[in-house]
Amino acid sequence: MIAKHKINIDEVATRIVEAFPKLDAFEQRLALELYRLLAICEPVPRELLAQRIQVPVGIVSGILDTWPGVYSNHDGRIVGFWGLALPTAYTSPHRLIIEGQRLSAWCAWDTLFLPHLLSKMAEVESASPIEGNTVTLKMTPEGVEHLDPNGACMSFLPPDATAFQKDVITSFCHFVHFFPSREAGQRWIGDHKGTFLLSIDEGVRVARRKNELQFAAKF
Repeated sequence: MIAKHKINIDEVATRIVEAFPKLDAFEQRLALELYRLLAICEPVPRELLAQRIQVPVGIVSGILDTWPGVYSNHDGRIVGFWGLALPTAYTSPHRLIIEGQRLSAWCAWDTLFLPHLLSKMAEVESASPIEGNTVTLKMTPEGVEHLDPNGACMSFLPPDATAFQKDVITSFCHFVHFFPSREAGQRWIGDHKGTFLLSIDEGVRVARRKNELQFAAKF
């Protein structure tokens, strides 16, 4: 169990990465290109993804079909992937705007790692699960440029690898939220066993470290 009063950034980040499939250099490239295409806010054809990374579509499909958390529409085009989704495909309380495109994040913490991974600025709006409060952020690839309210924090849950790969949204994402204050966050985690609080700064540090570990070929 990770102590609630002291956060080991490397430990938390490593546990998250270990819950995902391990990516070799080619798979890292594939995942990053999928993120980039999905951020344009259009369903992603597997043929286009294959064209962008210059491999046969069968190779792309063969890999994606083994990964959890890859969601497609009725045409087989990808509409959600590892923390990022088209708003028409997934209604979420966590929203971000990247280069004018409105997108859905699967949890609050996704809005912290995606701008760094994509090297893009993002405007973030996230509804707290209690009291109807909204937390807003302006994220750059380097970190938080603006946060409102200033005392906001976030809940977190150490992922269970088996449950994470079976259904990341219900086993992990539903427990990761922003709160307008630490007091509000403490009330919420009191009713959700296993969760703990991170400051926004800690969440950003975990996000950056997760990216560095998972996408070493980029960073």
